[in-house]
Amino acid sequence: MLYAIMAVDVPDSLSLRQQARPAHLARLQALQADGRLVLAGPHPALDSAEPGAAGFSGSLVVAEFPDLAVAQAWADADPYQAAGVYQQVTVKPFKQVFP
Repeated sequence: MLYAIMAVDVPDSLSLRQQARPAHLARLQALQADGRLVLAGPHPALDSAEPGAAGFSGSLVVAEFPDLAVAQAWADADPYQAAGVYQQVTVKPFKQVFP
């Protein structure tokens, strides 16, 4: 089943994100290599694809996991969590309708 992992950043998270980004991306690349990643990316803090120093306000990952507990455990182990980037993470089942 698909799960949406929705994260909200702490204020001024950009430097924390930059430090933890390589490890964060490696985990996403592993999901992609397994054919389980639907989409992933950050929410720019500004209405711009390149927010510069304003950074990001959170992230969204939609991926396939065996169940909610496994999806939650995966989210809990995110390097952004360990680095203090996220102030809140919500994991919910997701039903893809389009495309």
